[in-house]
Amino acid sequence: MTDRKGVFITLEGGEGTGKSTQLKLLSQTLTEAGIANITTKEPGGTEIGQELRRILVTGDKDKCDAVAEALLYYADRRIHLTTKIWPALEKGCWVLSDRFADSTVAYQYYGYNKRISQEMLDDLYRMSVGKFKPDMTILLDIDPRIGLERSLKKAQGMSVKETRHESRGIEFHNNLRAGYLEMAAREPERFVVLNADKSIEDLHKDIVKNVSERFGLSLCRK
Repeated sequence: MTDRKGVFITLEGGEGTGKSTQLKLLSQTLTEAGIANITTKEPGGTEIGQELRRILVTGDKDKCDAVAEALLYYADRRIHLTTKIWPALEKGCWVLSDRFADSTVAYQYYGYNKRISQEMLDDLYRMSVGKFKPDMTILLDIDPRIGLERSLKKAQGMSVKETRHESRGIEFHNNLRAGYLEMAAREPERFVVLNADKSIEDLHKDIVKNVSERFGLSLCRK
């Protein structure tokens, strides 16, 4: 898919950065401005993706290694693209996704301290995604200790505990954060890095400001 009519925005970041909340708020703001949009997530943005999500984010942290995880994430991503993201973009709809391919690099490459090669991840990207990239990636950055505390508190009220990644040590999450910031520094034309250690409303205002500036819009919350 190379000829898109809509806009593809991804939200990235470690655990507990508030991506899902901010995604919903951004969607509401775009809708109020008359911009058709859908929200989605990885893994789990499709019916098959929900099954893959259960495997990837629940259970024992050591049940599969970085290579197996990367293969599963790219299977989910290919289905996500072909059945949901690309068709929506071709119709002129904006697509807002909680995570995309940057998450795979951050978690499976940096988080695991480079136990999987960058070349393998690049090959998987070319085969599954091609030259397609998000129009904008918003990286929500936070101290991993604060993010993990938030995420684990949220999980207490969930019937299904999606805490497989939270159960990894702090070194994993520090590596993850450093990896995200390194990727953002390499592609400043696509990434915007925002401090996520603030109120929901203040962070939403930051996101709206940056989206407005990037796409020449005048967005505001009613």
